Order: sequence, then C-alpha cells, then structure tokens
Amino acid sequence: MLAELIIGGGCFWCTEAMFLSLDGVSKVESGYSGGAVKNPSYKEVCSGETGHAECVKITYDPKKISYDDLVEIHLHSHDPTTLNRQGGDVGTQYRSVIFYTTDSEKKHLQEKLKSVQKDFSKPIVTTLEKLTVFYIAEDYHQNYYALNKDKNPYCQVVSDKLYKMMKKYASKLKK
Repeated sequence: MLAELIIGGGCFWCTEAMFLSLDGVSKVESGYSGGAVKNPSYKEVCSGETGHAECVKITYDPKKISYDDLVEIHLHSHDPTTLNRQGGDVGTQYRSVIFYTTDSEKKHLQEKLKSVQKDFSKPIVTTLEKLTVFYIAEDYHQNYYALNKDKNPYCQVVSDKLYKMMKKYASKLKK
C-alpha cells in the first residue's frame, strides 16, 4: 500500500527533482498547500498573499523507503533554519514546512525535528501544519527539472541541490 507525504522546502522544482530520484518514490507532484485561497495559480502563490507554500506531494512505498527517511532527507536537502527563504527565493511561499494529517503524526514530527536539530547550528524553523487541501500546480511545473534542465538557467540551482542530496543519500537512490 502506497503512502503520501506533503512537504515544502523552497522552490518545488528542486524538491520534486530530489524526491523523484529516490528508490521507493513512485510519484511526486508539485503544488500548493497551507493557504486560504481556493485553487490558487502560480502567479497568486508567488505574490505571497495566498498563504500557500510551494510544496510537493510524494507518493511512496513504505516497504522501500520510510516516512522518517523522507522527512530526514527533506530536512537535509534545504536549509530548515532559514525562515521564509531558500537561496534567492524569499517569502512565506518558500517556507520550510511538513504537512500532517493526525495529532499522532504531528507529535512524531515534533520528536523528529528535535532529533535532527543536532545536525544544525541554528534552530530549525520548519513549520508543522495541518493538511487541509493540496492543490496540484499547473502542468508546466510537473517534472519541471527533467523537462527543462537544459533550457532554464535556474535549473543549475536544482542541479546543485540534487547533486548534494544524491551524494549524502546515495544508498537511497533508484538503481
């Protein structure tokens, strides 16, 4: 049985590319969550006025990769100590966030954040937010890096983050 995890850690192009490379991850969809506007557009989310974060929905096989592994990889693949900013991307739409669905999941995530804190010199500011709805982003955002890495100069940022993550988590990559 497949499971899902919704996270945000800056630009969803980077996040999507990283998680698609992991063994056990069958699908990653870019989208928006955590805001008040129904069916927001990319332009609306980029304004910073919808409350939504750019995020991804990861569909995975827990027999191949664990929830905790995904959360740990998420926290180490961006800077979870920077509030509302990842590199040149600034605003609440780029916040570090993990969405949960149950109180027990929230409690587990709180413990996970405490245990991972030792890996960082500054306090982790990743928010834990109750999932209400995930809105899938426009088609051109899906699988963006794979389709545009040779066309968009921004994709060099994605390449750098992907390389760093692949080095650290080589044992978790698709063969």
